[in-house]
Amino acid sequence: MRVVIVAAALLGALLVPATASARPPVCQTANGNWSERGSFAVTSEQTGAGHTVVRPADLRTCTHSVILWGNGTGATTDKYLPLLQHLASHSFIVVAANTTQAGSGKEMLAGLDWLFKQTTAPGSPYRGGYVDRSHIGAIGHGQGATGAINTGAGYEVMTIVPIQPEPGGDAGQLRTSMFVLSGQDDTVAPPAQVEQRYHQAEHVAAAYGELAGADHLTPVGDGGGFRGPVTAWFLWRLERNMDARNEFIGTDCKLCESGPFSTFLTNERLG
Repeated sequence: MRVVIVAAALLGALLVPATASARPPVCQTANGNWSERGSFAVTSEQTGAGHTVVRPADLRTCTHSVILWGNGTGATTDKYLPLLQHLASHSFIVVAANTTQAGSGKEMLAGLDWLFKQTTAPGSPYRGGYVDRSHIGAIGHGQGATGAINTGAGYEVMTIVPIQPEPGGDAGQLRTSMFVLSGQDDTVAPPAQVEQRYHQAEHVAAAYGELAGADHLTPVGDGGGFRGPVTAWFLWRLERNMDARNEFIGTDCKLCESGPFSTFLTNERLG
């Protein structure tokens, strides 16, 4: 009897590491120049429920954080596809709302609902623990940036990046960290107006960047000069990438001195 008990205990001990190792590891991506493509091959698909998903082609290597996207007023998702592909190449699953009116944020959050349902759907590529349901970000341009602010008033989203947000959305209601961005030459969403969003968010960790020489159409396509800082922010806030963190704070803060911003601000809660 004693031999059986020992053998059973030994078998149980051997099975524990195997079970633990079956869980997907945290994704890793190249460090340094965040404006360059990441190491993940990318694919895209339509959900049939009003969203485009841009994601790593093979999800099975690690656990992927999620980013929700909102288009600018009158713009379609394909106008921003190179930027979304860039984010996906750095390991993220990007779910974009296929609407030209994303200001409420509801369409963006509906994409998250669709994705979460897919994590338990038979035959879905999202089954198996490859979607990190607790690390969610939101980003958008123009009206979609306002939508991102509105998603940040709930508990699903962990961090937001509104790029040149239009009026609407209350940054004072945020429950999440924020990196809000303006363009120095933007006349649609003037920098002074956008910077106010940063000051309204003093109760959460926040940063503000005014991109030198940028107008309201700079984010269209591959994101222009916004692309690198946005990627670094999400890698830091969602993936805890310490190299990306050094872009924003610390003695070696790269964006503080020699970055692409004509104005760059961070509050004391950012750490």
